[in-house]
Amino acid sequence: MGDMTNSDFYSKNQRNESSHGGEFGCTMEELRSLMELRGTEAVVKIKETYGDTEAICRRLKTSPVEGLPGTAPDLEKRKQIFGQNFIPPKKPKTFLQLVWEALQDVTLIILEIAAIISLGLSFYHPPGESNEGCATAQGGAEDEGEAEAGWIEGAAILLSVICVVLVTAFNDWSKEKQFRGLQSRIEQEQKFTVVRAGQVVQIPVAEIVVGDIAQVKYGDLLPADGLFIQGNDLKIDESSLTGESDQVRKSVDKDPMLLSGTHVMEGSGRMVVTAVGVNSQTGIIFTLLGAGGEEEEKKDKKAKQQDGAAAMEMQPLKSAEGGDADDKKKANMHKKEKSVLQGKLTKLAVQIGKAGLVMSAITVIILVLYFTVDTFVVNKKPWLPECTPVYVQYFVKFFIIGVTVLVVAVPEGLPLAVTISLAYSVKKMMKDNNLVRHLDACETMGNATAICSDKTGTLTTNRMTVVQAYVGDVHYKEIPDPSSINTKTLELLVNAIAINSAYTTKILPPEKEGALPRQVGNKTECGLLGFVLDLKQDYEPVRIQMPEEKLYKVYTFNSVRKSMSTVIKLPDESFRMYSKGASEIVLKKCCKILNGAGEPRVFRPRDRDEMVKKVIEPMACDGLRTICVAYRDFASSPEPDWDNENDILNDLTCICVVGIEDPVRPEVPEAIRKCQRAGITVRMVTGDNINTARAIAIKCGIIHPGEDFLCLEGKEFNRRIRNEKGEIEQERIDKIWPKLRVLARSSPTDKHTLVKGIIDSTHTEQRQVVAVTGDGTNDGPALKKADVGFAMGIAGTDVAKEASDIILTDDNFSSIVKAVMWGRNVYDSISKFLQFQLTVNVVAVIVAFTGACITQDSPLKAVQMLWVNLIMDTFASLALATEPPTETLLLRKPYGRNKPLISRTMMKNILGHAVYQLTLIFTLLFVGEKMFQIDSGRNAPLHSPPSEHYTIIFNTFVMMQLFNEINARKIHGERNVFDGIFRNPIFCTIVLGTFAIQIVIVQFGGKPFSCSPLQLDQWMWCIFIGLGELVWGQVIATIPTSRLKFLKEAGRLTQKEEIPEEELNEDVEEIDHAERELRRGQILWFRGLNRIQTQIEVVNTFKSGASFQGALRRQSSVTSQSQDVANLSSPSRVSLSNALSSPTSLPPAAAGHSRREGVP
Repeated sequence: MGDMTNSDFYSKNQRNESSHGGEFGCTMEELRSLMELRGTEAVVKIKETYGDTEAICRRLKTSPVEGLPGTAPDLEKRKQIFGQNFIPPKKPKTFLQLVWEALQDVTLIILEIAAIISLGLSFYHPPGESNEGCATAQGGAEDEGEAEAGWIEGAAILLSVICVVLVTAFNDWSKEKQFRGLQSRIEQEQKFTVVRAGQVVQIPVAEIVVGDIAQVKYGDLLPADGLFIQGNDLKIDESSLTGESDQVRKSVDKDPMLLSGTHVMEGSGRMVVTAVGVNSQTGIIFTLLGAGGEEEEKKDKKAKQQDGAAAMEMQPLKSAEGGDADDKKKANMHKKEKSVLQGKLTKLAVQIGKAGLVMSAITVIILVLYFTVDTFVVNKKPWLPECTPVYVQYFVKFFIIGVTVLVVAVPEGLPLAVTISLAYSVKKMMKDNNLVRHLDACETMGNATAICSDKTGTLTTNRMTVVQAYVGDVHYKEIPDPSSINTKTLELLVNAIAINSAYTTKILPPEKEGALPRQVGNKTECGLLGFVLDLKQDYEPVRIQMPEEKLYKVYTFNSVRKSMSTVIKLPDESFRMYSKGASEIVLKKCCKILNGAGEPRVFRPRDRDEMVKKVIEPMACDGLRTICVAYRDFASSPEPDWDNENDILNDLTCICVVGIEDPVRPEVPEAIRKCQRAGITVRMVTGDNINTARAIAIKCGIIHPGEDFLCLEGKEFNRRIRNEKGEIEQERIDKIWPKLRVLARSSPTDKHTLVKGIIDSTHTEQRQVVAVTGDGTNDGPALKKADVGFAMGIAGTDVAKEASDIILTDDNFSSIVKAVMWGRNVYDSISKFLQFQLTVNVVAVIVAFTGACITQDSPLKAVQMLWVNLIMDTFASLALATEPPTETLLLRKPYGRNKPLISRTMMKNILGHAVYQLTLIFTLLFVGEKMFQIDSGRNAPLHSPPSEHYTIIFNTFVMMQLFNEINARKIHGERNVFDGIFRNPIFCTIVLGTFAIQIVIVQFGGKPFSCSPLQLDQWMWCIFIGLGELVWGQVIATIPTSRLKFLKEAGRLTQKEEIPEEELNEDVEEIDHAERELRRGQILWFRGLNRIQTQIEVVNTFKSGASFQGALRRQSSVTSQSQDVANLSSPSRVSLSNALSSPTSLPPAAAGHSRREGVP
């Protein structure tokens, strides 16, 4: 069904409907055209065509009160005639499409071309082949069989390209599948309340059918189109469909049209569903678009991740720091497209890629020049026409070597590693009750420095119970005995609570024996209804006697009123209004109070002050929420002006004040302690009274008595942050937020102001990364503004969920701590992978390059390089990106946004291991044949059989990578690299699997892999040298990073701690981000050049036979230069300083080089 394209889906529905239309009194077409009308037009049309909404209900065979009978055949028939309530998604990309996309990779295309040329040439046997005079190297070493095998290399390259493509495509495919799974999981989680057979039930949105009677309430996202039947004060935000930002008031006689995809901002009511799925207004728009916007977003994301490198070139990276770029990004429809991490990575990948391109170009040029000079100048061979194919074959071989250097240099595994790591984390976070809606939120969470949390439901259990009450002039410390309360008061109290609360709120018997009764609906109201039951009374009969339809007027609760009132008509035609709400607010409107005899007595302001002191504050200091219940009677004539709220909600008579306890969740204090240890400040933002809030904050451990902190009320907060004109000033916020821990009686606007203030603050040297939790409709703006928005899965409204990045399926604060852990883990996983990857890249490129320049043939062959590339890119990213998080991640401070990916410790590890590997490989290359008493593999003719010598080099190289992969598991310089290795089965499998395949390649790979089988003792040596990596890792760990000052070159882009803060801040002030990016680019450019210089030096040193040490010494001097370069901003000064400092630190020849190379 899901695979049907929209048009099929549509035509099928049309067909069905024409045949069945008669069974119901109206067809789908009619209803659809009806829903396209707005306001008064719609009312007129309903009157003309149907009579009224009741008549439409009758035609749809449904009852406004009882709902549908809910029998399976009836529901099935409705689905067939009117369609299902779901919009079919776009078809996912097929595997072949993904393969095709993977083939678009430039390096792979170059390789394919080279391989095809090589294949073509190997089948071409020119007559000149026998001609001895063609080429020097074409010696007699080649017998007939070998010439035949010339095609193998080309074929093997093609084969390995196919491997790489399949692996990439498979990864993309599984990623897409996971994403769809996630999407459908989010959709299944969404339920809606409907009435079926007189029972109120919650059903998944997809199950809603035309004719259902749905209950809509504050905070809902409407799942289908419908007509308003009855309700109170319903206001709807239709901006998502119409673009009108004003809320639209709905009423049966003026505007009964409720449209899918719009948000209920206030009030409640019931509607009869008239159009679902592709026939609803949103569905029609989606059909016009071709499919959901969700799909588009996925595509964008995917494109970004796949051709990260290409995208990087095309669009300037919106800088990760700085609010403006962020705001623009967020204003964009899909929230936050590219995460900080992906930004950093793509940038890195491009830089490494460029360096690789330069290296491979130089390799090819050197090889070609050396060959031509050697053949035609030194040996004075003439160019014979019959020899041309032979020469071309050589050139193709050189070209292939060049391309392989490039392939190894480009870390195409980086985007892959991010994707794997994020997808893996998201999947695992599901188990930790985090439903991630935006992939990158997961990683941003690792950098969070502040969490602004709600109190109710997040820090507390959200099971409200009344534990104290003030009734009839007596303050009861526990639930009073019903007999001690005057019967008149008791009756008023029961009526006031039963009628003046949403009828959807109920207390149901427990599901299991001995469990607590289930609370359904608004939890505060549940607490009050529970109080009625504790007084041995029952609220149901009252509600049956006064059903919802008979309520005269309802002032629903909203964040401005902070109270709810319901007006009923009494039998004698007079009116009575019941009111309840926050005690300070309702008591201000009371002028009488019921005394012990149930008679109203005068309640003056000074009585009120005394009551606040004696009753409300003590309750609040125990951490209780205080709610006041009151009433007022009105005469029947003249009927009051119900729209004049200020007059109506006044002169009340207080019935009682209750203290409701909402206990702190048992696991919260520990979770908050973990956050504080991890360098994350937790702030509580709540609508409660300040004393209640402070009491709960102390219980949670957000504030500790004796510390220097602020607890403010919303009013006071606003007074402090606004100037005389009433405008908010950032520097005023900066004075407050660092110490603010509790913001009480706050409005949603205050929450948004606080979050924005903290994010925009430049008060600290690191821009703050703020996470916010929210559940109400009004939390939307704050959730959107925050770096990561958490919505409550259980208590949260649909509006909040829409605005959020992560949904907490258990509404629990400790799940946020889990999210922080996973976020930090993603970051570390990527760093681990980078550390491993860059070591391999540096070594492989240098080996291929120097080997090619000295021996005219890369010691590592194209196919071998591809295999190394495959293990290090694809498998290693899988192995290292799936490390499970540990509690130790919470023992360090957040990295912050400017922290580089490669810290100094990692740089030390990369360079240290590279030195070890290069030393051994070059030793094996130049004296290996003597050590093992085997034939030298150097200077072998074109199609000679694979030598043991080069096989040993290849094998040793892979062994070193395997053991270094274990070293890469730790990036903070820990000693025990095996710590927790068995907790990650994927890692173990991959390491052992790679080892097994390596054995097969070496022993049976033969010609295609240029391997010749090795003896056992030779294998032992290879493994022994590989094991040396682990020992060497310990040696490197011993060197204190702080000593290696020359590693600052990596420190510049990187570790924040190493840079004096003042320096960093001035930088931030002076230069805007674009310039900063440019400057980093320059530094990297110089770094690349310096690297090449070093390599040319190494070559020269080898050629002149001078010591290797000299070259190494030069490397360090170059490094220090590049550090000077880093501190300059203008390119002209840079090139100059480079040229000036060269002669002092280099031998004269090298200085010449440097001057040529160093000036861009």
